[in-house]
Amino acid sequence: MAGAVGGMASLFVLIIGVRALFLKPLHEIDLRTAAVRAKIAKIQDERRAYFTAEDRLKAIARRTFAETLDQASAVSGELLTREIIAAGLEESDFSRLPSGPRKLRGASEIGWNIQGEGPLTNVINLLFLLDAAPWLHRTENLTVGAGDSPGRVRVHFRYLTLVLEPPMQTTHTNLANPASLDSQERRLLDNIALRDLMRPYIKRPPPPPTPASPTSSPGNGPPGPANYRVVSLSEWEGQPEIHVRDLAAQKTARFKPGDKLAGGTVVMIDYRPMPEPGNPMLQSLSRIILKIDRDYWAIERGKTLADKRKLTQAEWPPELASAAKP
Repeated sequence: MAGAVGGMASLFVLIIGVRALFLKPLHEIDLRTAAVRAKIAKIQDERRAYFTAEDRLKAIARRTFAETLDQASAVSGELLTREIIAAGLEESDFSRLPSGPRKLRGASEIGWNIQGEGPLTNVINLLFLLDAAPWLHRTENLTVGAGDSPGRVRVHFRYLTLVLEPPMQTTHTNLANPASLDSQERRLLDNIALRDLMRPYIKRPPPPPTPASPTSSPGNGPPGPANYRVVSLSEWEGQPEIHVRDLAAQKTARFKPGDKLAGGTVVMIDYRPMPEPGNPMLQSLSRIILKIDRDYWAIERGKTLADKRKLTQAEWPPELASAAKP
């Protein structure tokens, strides 16, 4: 019996020794293989990131003005002169002083300090054209103040670009500024000139003794309510104002609560954020509230008078709901 037990113990020890002899090296090989695979995966990730960065850098290089500091400074200066003239400004009213170079990692930053004066609308044209230009650039430190005469403003800003170092062997794209002063994107900035915040205070004249004739009110005469767009619902000296643009005559009329508009009477301007009619994913931030007979109607800012819609009682502003309670 003792011999049998001893034989089994010896066999057990022999099995453990054989496993240690053959399996330990295999385990070490598995660990080294896993480490090599992880290293290869890391190298492949770095390689992909390198080529992605290289492609992006080439795309940036094609948008630079030139490959040397002097050439980039000259070409960017020509661009500024060209855009000043395209914006309808006088070149002689603007000074352009070189800025830089400032050494960065992999590039040098150069630019221009621009200062000048002109009509607000034309200054907006210039900033729009420079911002929309496809060349590699950044505009910063923009300040706008009152000019030396009414209707003019003084502007100062920095226009910066980069020159890559070392330069990349790439073909510079023949870039053309796609922006147009007649584009819809430029028209979105018209409200800046319309408000004219730099204008000296002018006291509003008293209202006329008699209301305007029906044919002179937007929405009552030809060419129809779709021709009149609500472009602004703001406040002036604490009083709400409605600006309605005649799209045919390119004129803007101002209204206030109590005035006749679109076949009804302006009750108030509602500034509650509400879902955009027809597109609940967007928000409408303001609207005109009209009273026509016993009903209330709304026209959202940016819509035409033809887009007025009847409000349900649940959509009434709190002021109207409170006034309607017995």
